[in-house]
Amino acid sequence: METRLADMQLCSSILNSLNACILGKQSEIERLMIAVLAGGHVLLEDVPGTGKTQLVKALAKTIGGQFRRIQCNPDLLPTDITGVSIYHPKHEQFIFRPGPVMTNVLLADEINRATTKTQSALLEAMEEGHVTVDGETYMLPAPFILLATQNPIDFDGTYALPEAQLDRFMMKLSLGYPNEADEQRMILAREAGHPSDRIEQITMIDDIERIQNQVLAVHMDEAVGNYLVQVVRATRTHPQILLGASPRAAIALSRAAKASAYLAQRTFVTPDDIKQLAAHVLAHRLILQTEARMNGLRAEDIIAEVLEKTKVPVRLER
Repeated sequence: METRLADMQLCSSILNSLNACILGKQSEIERLMIAVLAGGHVLLEDVPGTGKTQLVKALAKTIGGQFRRIQCNPDLLPTDITGVSIYHPKHEQFIFRPGPVMTNVLLADEINRATTKTQSALLEAMEEGHVTVDGETYMLPAPFILLATQNPIDFDGTYALPEAQLDRFMMKLSLGYPNEADEQRMILAREAGHPSDRIEQITMIDDIERIQNQVLAVHMDEAVGNYLVQVVRATRTHPQILLGASPRAAIALSRAAKASAYLAQRTFVTPDDIKQLAAHVLAHRLILQTEARMNGLRAEDIIAEVLEKTKVPVRLER
């Protein structure tokens, strides 16, 4: 119990450190932390200059994880990510040179600028925690967290992420512009250098792996689990949705809800954990009917409707 309480306080310290680096984005940073503790990957979609890259670098530095960055572009090859086997004349054998994917925190910057073939090189790593090169399988460091960014308004020279890859991202987040007061604080803070340069390591990456195991042990009541399933299944039968959320999405929402409960220092999941995360976990996985898209309907709007219509289980006294 003492170890659990210490780890919860550790998570609070990480959040405080990140909030000091990226001002005015407490909710978004908390969701990112939830994804990390749940062992999920995150797609950060936003306009340039909102702090996406700085947030990822600050996270890696805070948790003590090995950090690598890939600047995606159409010339990037799959082997530039996974690594390549090179023939060594002296030893008369092929030697594997690992790529940047062999890390704890991987930033794939502007991931939609890489070709679909190169994007697919990340599928195995995201789902199974290893890569295969020339028939040999190489395990990735644990934990492995992929944080990818993309620009939602620049479509020249981009390749849309396929549904199979979007489904492997636990969450899709957006930082957005800061408010006026936070932007003024940001400008003044830069006089002493970038805040991410002053951020300090708070924990070791092994501690994060231990906390991830604690998150898995958070209790989800059968009634709450049934509520989660009903929400996910409702997206598959909604008349304005062409493709609903997958079973992988249900598992991701379950893990995220447990991480949310853990951050709130609870040992059990509530329906509110599911409600608060449903749009961030499910929206990017849904494909709307053509007519719905033409009418300006968003996946988030449909999820809000589903949540409103799905009966919430009565909270039991514990």
